[in-house]
Amino acid sequence: MIGPEDLGGHATAWRHWGQGARQVLALHCSLAHAGAWSRLAAALPGVTLTAPDLPGHGRSADWTGARDLHETATGVAIALAERIGAPLDLIGHSFGATIALRVALERPDLLPSLVLIEPVLFSAVRQTAGPEFTDFAAGYVAVNAVIDQDPAQAAALFHGVWGHGHFAELPAAQRDYMTRRMGLVAGQNPVLLEDLPGLTAPGRLESLALPVLLLEGAESPPVIGAIQQVLAARLPHARRQIIAGAAHMLPVTHAAKVAAQVVAFWAESSCPA
Repeated sequence: MIGPEDLGGHATAWRHWGQGARQVLALHCSLAHAGAWSRLAAALPGVTLTAPDLPGHGRSADWTGARDLHETATGVAIALAERIGAPLDLIGHSFGATIALRVALERPDLLPSLVLIEPVLFSAVRQTAGPEFTDFAAGYVAVNAVIDQDPAQAAALFHGVWGHGHFAELPAAQRDYMTRRMGLVAGQNPVLLEDLPGLTAPGRLESLALPVLLLEGAESPPVIGAIQQVLAARLPHARRQIIAGAAHMLPVTHAAKVAAQVVAFWAESSCPA
């Protein structure tokens, strides 16, 4: 573990795995930390994988609310990418995938490729108000309603949709870690629900010239499939892959299968058109 050191104006800790020539930056999901990438890093040959603890997570400094959470995390990711040096491949999962998409849109010069694992960019499907979004929204409202007065209940509800296994069966330290960070989930709403930076504005996604791999689990919440369908249609160089038997935490639960898809994507995207 390195740091915490200032990255993009936020005291940030990060980790490295491997000593390969290919540089990879990975951004974790909500309520996790950099260690969530350890299994995937071990399954990716020939890489050096770097992963930060995003603001408020792991050993990085708390998020104070003085600056938008997504903007703060994006600043961290860009600063770490610049520190590593281009070119580097970017991978993001869930909340981290929305940050990765924003980094790619703002700094495509840093990246040869982008892997988005279940980006929770709900704003991409909010306007359609299809059943996938309305079902998701009902559960999300229930979580938000109790975050302040009963964060443990909110964490259990949140984990029930997005986590792996039963919340009550998790180690007490992990349950406490998640419970104490439920305010970060609410802090994501201006971007994930309202799209404050305009990631899905007309023409924005269509402008991204990078090759993009969209990965998801076949057992994930239906809203994920709806989001991926929109992104696949709007990103000009995207391919979508679904991993059988996997749900939202697929980088942890199905690391070998995720790695196989990523390696194949890198090989294909490196070939001349």
